[in-house]
Amino acid sequence: MAESFKPLIKARVREFIIPPINDGLVLGKDAPIGCLAIRRALELLMVPSFEQVAIDDDVISDILVRASLLRRVTKDRLVEFVLKRIKPLMGPEEVLHLELSVEVLLEDDAL
Repeated sequence: MAESFKPLIKARVREFIIPPINDGLVLGKDAPIGCLAIRRALELLMVPSFEQVAIDDDVISDILVRASLLRRVTKDRLVEFVLKRIKPLMGPEEVLHLELSVEVLLEDDAL
């Protein structure tokens, strides 16, 4: 006797959010889309500007990061962080979203 079954379909539906990128992307060397194509799409979709940080690496080709974040952290520090913490989590064919939290402590002796 053949058992009858009902297929179960699950879906998670969310609104497409503009911008589609919060703080940045890390692009693998063999990613299906290149940095230039993503930058053009971002320029069409949103006003905030993103800056490209090219990396000479065997896994990562570029980081696209919100320009305003680069006022709080240097490109060198960002690259160091990505190579140390993000690179081990990705393959060269991937594109990963970044949500960055950059905290700056300020002190003024004159006060």
